[in-house]
Amino acid sequence: MKVLIRGAGVAGLTLAHELATRGTDVIVAEKRMEIAGNASWQAGGMLAPWCERESAEEAVLTLGRGAADWWDAALPGHVSRRGTLVVAPARDAGELDRFGRRTSGFRPVDANEIAALEPALAGRFRRGLFFGEEAHLDPRKVLLALRDKLIGMGVRLEFGRSAVATVPNYEIDCTGIADRRPELRGVRGEMLILRSGDISLARPVRLLHPRIPIYVVPRPENLFMVGATMIESDAAGPITARSTMELLGAAYALHPAFGEAELVETAAGVRPAFADNLPRVERDGKRLRINGLYRHGFLLSPAMARLAADMILGNRAPKEFSLEAHH
Repeated sequence: MKVLIRGAGVAGLTLAHELATRGTDVIVAEKRMEIAGNASWQAGGMLAPWCERESAEEAVLTLGRGAADWWDAALPGHVSRRGTLVVAPARDAGELDRFGRRTSGFRPVDANEIAALEPALAGRFRRGLFFGEEAHLDPRKVLLALRDKLIGMGVRLEFGRSAVATVPNYEIDCTGIADRRPELRGVRGEMLILRSGDISLARPVRLLHPRIPIYVVPRPENLFMVGATMIESDAAGPITARSTMELLGAAYALHPAFGEAELVETAAGVRPAFADNLPRVERDGKRLRINGLYRHGFLLSPAMARLAADMILGNRAPKEFSLEAHH
């Protein structure tokens, strides 16, 4: 069995890993010259199915609950299981209540518990929600580590190419927004990377605000990823001045130390989405498509990879990963 995967984003690489683990001969063709630069590269890396349920369908929670275990098994040591802390300024306490009504898997925390979880935030917030089962990872380190592991497993990665001469048994399109089908739309997400030695966070923190909610994800070397806007656009240009100011302002509202942080990087990524914001694995004979991961690439790609691998290898798709409306 020889399978060609087009696209080396998180969807393509997770599928390559799933197939290679099951003994399949896999080739990955990527039109870019390297891993960096795609939407997966700009992701936050939060494995937060309970939090995402606030604005997503139940399927995102169902499909995403096993993501941390999958990544931990594939790349041991790359997953941080410290949960997610959600806070809001006192004037926006209603946003915290609304968030709690739409989600599950959390426990309310008071000011003392917030200080115990994140000492840097001591005295800044009266109430919060702690989602203890959630996790996060560094997308860039994970993508590079997964690339290296796949090469070690015998997977051929062909960069600078959208196809190869080999005739595969199956061909899978994992090209995301580059698959220009009319039913796909682009959702632009913008982010900042800040460096500050004056603040330390152990886990992702979400700051709720009725206009510009943000998340701050800690990364090694005093770096923090701040994101992300949700703009209905497939424009792939640089981040706007307005978004930069809003993200910086929200980070400052979380902690004033971010006002003195170094602005290391700004970036924007365009994420593919269907009308219902749920992913699809579609099959047409020997061709499959995985697309529509929206803002849930690292969270949902393991489930999509398992489902696609089961389709390709003739196994019955596990019921828990079934999106019956989209098969």
